[in-house]
Amino acid sequence: MREPALVPRLRPFTSTIFAEMTALAVQHGAVNLGQGFPDTDGPAGMLEAAKNALFGGANQYPPGPGRPELRAAIARHRLRYGTEYDPDTETLVTVGATEAITAALIALTGPGDEVLVIEPYYDSYAAAVAMAGAERRVVGLVEDEDGRFSLDVEGLRAAVTPRTRAILVNSPHNPTGTVFTRAELEALAALCVDHDLIAICDEVYEHLVFDDAEHIPLATLPGMRARTVSVSSAGKTFNCTGWKIGWVCSTPELVAAVKAAKQFITFVSGGPLQPAVAHALDHELPWVDGLRSSLQEKRDRLSAGLADAGFAVRPTAGTYFVCADVRPLGFTDAADLAWELPGRVGVAAVPVKAFTDHPDEWKHLLRFAFCKRNDVIDEAITRLRKLV
Repeated sequence: MREPALVPRLRPFTSTIFAEMTALAVQHGAVNLGQGFPDTDGPAGMLEAAKNALFGGANQYPPGPGRPELRAAIARHRLRYGTEYDPDTETLVTVGATEAITAALIALTGPGDEVLVIEPYYDSYAAAVAMAGAERRVVGLVEDEDGRFSLDVEGLRAAVTPRTRAILVNSPHNPTGTVFTRAELEALAALCVDHDLIAICDEVYEHLVFDDAEHIPLATLPGMRARTVSVSSAGKTFNCTGWKIGWVCSTPELVAAVKAAKQFITFVSGGPLQPAVAHALDHELPWVDGLRSSLQEKRDRLSAGLADAGFAVRPTAGTYFVCADVRPLGFTDAADLAWELPGRVGVAAVPVKAFTDHPDEWKHLLRFAFCKRNDVIDEAITRLRKLV
C-alpha cells in the first residue's frame, strides 16, 4: 500500500487546536473564547484608506518587498524604540507575522541546525521549524510564586549546542500573557551574543501591554541589532487580523535572506491594504492607546469572572489572553474540560498543553481570549458560573 502522502516531518501538524475548538464552538453555539481575534473593527481612518486604495486602482501586484509607503511607515514606527531601519533594504512586508516567521526559519535554518523554542509556544512555530528541516529544542517558561511566567535563562543556556543556529522569542507572550522584563531580555541577548545565535522575535502584541509592563524589543539591546529579525503585524495592533499584513525589520543581509524564501511562498500580499496599514502606523496609534486601555479593562473583567467561576487565574501583562488553572474545579487535565465546555456550558477555550512538547507540565491550564465585546465576555462568565 502506498505510504501516506504527507511527508513525515509535517504529519504532526495536520490540524490546529484553534480549528478544532472553533468547530466545537459552532456545533454547540458556544461563546468562542478560544481563538484570539477581536469582534470589532479597527480605526475608521484605516478602513477609509483601504476603501480609497481599493477603488483607487491599487489592486494589482505591489512591489515584492512591499509598497514603499508602507515600508517607510514601518521604519518610522521602529524609531519609537530608538532603532533606525532603511525602508528600502531593512524592511520587508509579509503575509502576516506567521509567514514572516516561517520564511525566516526556512531562509536562516536547515537540516542539521537546531532552533531554541520557548515553551509554551504559538502552534505555528513547531510546524515552521519542521518546514525548514531544522530541529527544535524546547525550554519551558517557569512559574514563580505569584503565578508569573518567566524565562528559564539557565535552561536556555544549557540547551545550546554547537548545532544551535537560532532562537524564537515571543514577547508579549502568547499563550501565557507574560511580558519579558529588561533583565530577562538582557540575559537572553547575552546568550545570543555569546553563542552567535540569530534571534527571530515575534512582537505582534507589542502595543498591547498593561499596567506597568513595557515592551522592549530585543533588537534594541547591545549586540542584538545585527542578529535580530524583528517581526510584527497590523492584525493585533489595529483589529484587522483578517488582513494578514506583517513585516520584518533587520539588517540588509538578513532581510534579503528572508525575502529570498518569502517571494516563493506568496510573492506579495494585500495590495490595497498596504496603504491603509501605512496610514494606521502613521496616524492611528492614539486609537491603539484606547484599544490598550479597553483590553486592560476586558482582561480584568474576564479574570474576575473566571475567579468567580472557580478557576485559579494567572496574571496577564499583555496580549489577548488569560490563563486559568482548572484544578480548583476538580479537573487534572484542562484538555478534558476544554472538550466538555462547549457542550456542557456553551463556552470554548484552548488547553495550553496544545502549545507544548511537554504536555504533562502544562495540562492544568486553559487559555481564554478577552479581545471580545463586553456583552460577549459577560455571557461567557454567566455560563462558566454553572461549573461551580
